[in-house]
Amino acid sequence: MENRTAFGTEKISRLLLRLAPPVMLAQLIQALYNIMDSFFVGKYSASGLTALSIIYPIQLLMIALAVGTGVGINTNMAAKLGVEDYKSANKYAGVGTPLAVVLWFIFALVCWFIMPFYAKMSTSSSVVIHDVVVYGRIVCVFSFGLFLESIWTKVLQSEGDMKTPMIAQILGAITNIILDPILIFGMFGIPEMGIAGAAIATVVGQVVAGLVVMKKGFRRPPELSVYNLCIGRIFRLGLPNILMQSAYTFYILGLNLILGGFSDEAVTALGLYYKWQTFFFIPLGAMQTCIVPIISYNYASGKLNRCKNTLKTSVLFGLVLMGLGTLCFLILPSQMLSVFTSDAKVIEIGSYGFRFVGVSFLPMVTSLIFPVFFQAIGKSLKSSALTVIRTVVLFVPLGYIFSRFGLNFFWLTFPVTEIITSVVGAVFYLPFHYQK
Repeated sequence: MENRTAFGTEKISRLLLRLAPPVMLAQLIQALYNIMDSFFVGKYSASGLTALSIIYPIQLLMIALAVGTGVGINTNMAAKLGVEDYKSANKYAGVGTPLAVVLWFIFALVCWFIMPFYAKMSTSSSVVIHDVVVYGRIVCVFSFGLFLESIWTKVLQSEGDMKTPMIAQILGAITNIILDPILIFGMFGIPEMGIAGAAIATVVGQVVAGLVVMKKGFRRPPELSVYNLCIGRIFRLGLPNILMQSAYTFYILGLNLILGGFSDEAVTALGLYYKWQTFFFIPLGAMQTCIVPIISYNYASGKLNRCKNTLKTSVLFGLVLMGLGTLCFLILPSQMLSVFTSDAKVIEIGSYGFRFVGVSFLPMVTSLIFPVFFQAIGKSLKSSALTVIRTVVLFVPLGYIFSRFGLNFFWLTFPVTEIITSVVGAVFYLPFHYQK
């Protein structure tokens, strides 16, 4: 109750600084897990590292469906809590668990059958194809932990509880990091499993995280008569986030196919960027997570100035912190790549590309926060439009156009896309800015 009240009364900068650190710590551990996962797989085999880059879009799609649905629940709950309708808020929370189970089952079934086709579409290497199918099937079919943890986490965050999800993600990531070398290389009497071991470590970590948030996040499912209404509203507000995250899947897949026309090393370089991205995007990801319940709560309460102040403060925080990421990508690209690979061609391609990507970090702050803001105030059309513009209209078409001039020109795609998206987001925001 104290956290809910603070959404409407506490100074925004102080509120974000209080809510964001637990989220950032959890995401830091997750980022370290992503880096360590790639580190161990890269030490095991080069084909495995390429396979991780190829399967990454599918994992993003899975996360999009799970987290986006959770965001729909989170947003609806925060709006109900803003007007002190606790009974309705609990109904949305209760619908979450059975909904997560259904979504997991459908996703797992589809991925099992399409994985070989997807692998062959992405590479001609039989070794890489094998690794993609093995890793992909395990992480998708056994992803029930991810779906349930995502829903229960968003239930807790809607009520201002950022600490329990933080603990869950930390324990899940630590479990994953510990199991990675044991299962990949074979230790303590456990046979060497290679890429399959990395996948098993991933899903076990997800189950551990799910168990931690289950106690507080699980709510008794409501009567069947409310499901249609609740699910409709969950997806109406969660769809922009699902679309935004899913669009990442398709644009990364599209960029992988474009770079595949140059070499497998180019695909690997892009995949390593996304591994490092998870680390440097921690501040921005924390801002996105924390502002949704704050803005939804205050918008439902009619406190528009607090909504505007929340956006402004989160952007300022994001710019300052993302500036550090820009410096690292400009100054230390080869050192960052060398953490995962000794392949000279991957390092050469990535070192050039990382500098252009680093420049894009600053305009990326607004290009990613604007859609979340519009989602939080129920303007799903604007939120979805920004996502479509960024990922469908700009990223892949620009990537293809720039690639026609050569691989080095391809990397211009990133800063140009983020600048244009930010400008469009600012235009969309102007009517709300002058609203009283």
